[in-house]
Amino acid sequence: MFGLTQKHKTQMPTAETALPGREQAMRVTNQHLVLGNPILPPFAEQLQTAIFGMGCFWGAERRFWQQTGVFTTAVGYSAGFTPNPSYEEVCSGLTGHNEVVLVVFDPEQISYADLLKVFWEAHNPTQGMQQGNDVGTQYRSGIYTCDDEQQRAAEASLAEYQQALQQSGFGAITTEVLPAEVFYYAEDYHQQYLAKNPGGYCGLGGTGVSCS
Repeated sequence: MFGLTQKHKTQMPTAETALPGREQAMRVTNQHLVLGNPILPPFAEQLQTAIFGMGCFWGAERRFWQQTGVFTTAVGYSAGFTPNPSYEEVCSGLTGHNEVVLVVFDPEQISYADLLKVFWEAHNPTQGMQQGNDVGTQYRSGIYTCDDEQQRAAEASLAEYQQALQQSGFGAITTEVLPAEVFYYAEDYHQQYLAKNPGGYCGLGGTGVSCS
């Protein structure tokens, strides 16, 4: 579509070279197909949010909606430059965005630490701009924190999991841990994709190393 090679898709654009995007937000169905709850804010005051990137967001979203205490999930794009990007634009490597999952959870039922454990164990965080056979900037590993407490917890968990990986023969973690930016909802057909298409593609695969 944009005439780029696979190599170019692993190189982050700059704000100046990124695609311009658009002002109009993506329209999505405001009901989670599996959980039945809204996927658009506002959410109840007692609920908290978390954002993770761990490869193709189809399988990543399913992993989180299966957790007890998760109120709702949604897939989208974040940590890039292009406002309200399309899936095709993100896949071009010219937006800088990552494919991410928004997780809205009840901290009385599931902690942020529990979500971090799901995150680390469900993918390989040492692969840079790819996850398995999926190659591109949108497949990078990332934790996008919503407050200072999440930032500290994420950084601590990275350090601990790095030790566990090294003991099992894996290399350095490439996960970026950054304050969350704007979360742009992905197209409606991506939301809860593997519930709509049970036999659909899921490239998610962990290292087999447990996260304490």
